[in-house]
Amino acid sequence: MALPTMTAEQRTEALAKAAAVRKARSELIGQVKEGKVTVADLLKKADSDDLVKKTKVAAVIKALPGVGPVKAAKLMDQAEIPEDRRIGGLGARQRAALLDALEA
Repeated sequence: MALPTMTAEQRTEALAKAAAVRKARSELIGQVKEGKVTVADLLKKADSDDLVKKTKVAAVIKALPGVGPVKAAKLMDQAEIPEDRRIGGLGARQRAALLDALEA
């Protein structure tokens, strides 16, 4: 399937929109790093906030204070969450398992 042909103006708008979304997602991850937002808060927001819904679970877990790539992989494995899963794609069982794994 070929990509749609875009005018220069449409391409510029799309690039600006993508940059704004990346910046907002970066700020969200920064809030997680600072401890201002918890994973439980994000899971509650996922139903209504597209930005949160499309954020990768691995990125959020790695942003938690004291959690690095190895511990994040272990937590996701415990909760049986694939590496590329996004918050909006988590089922009820996976959400509960993730919260349990983070509390342990």
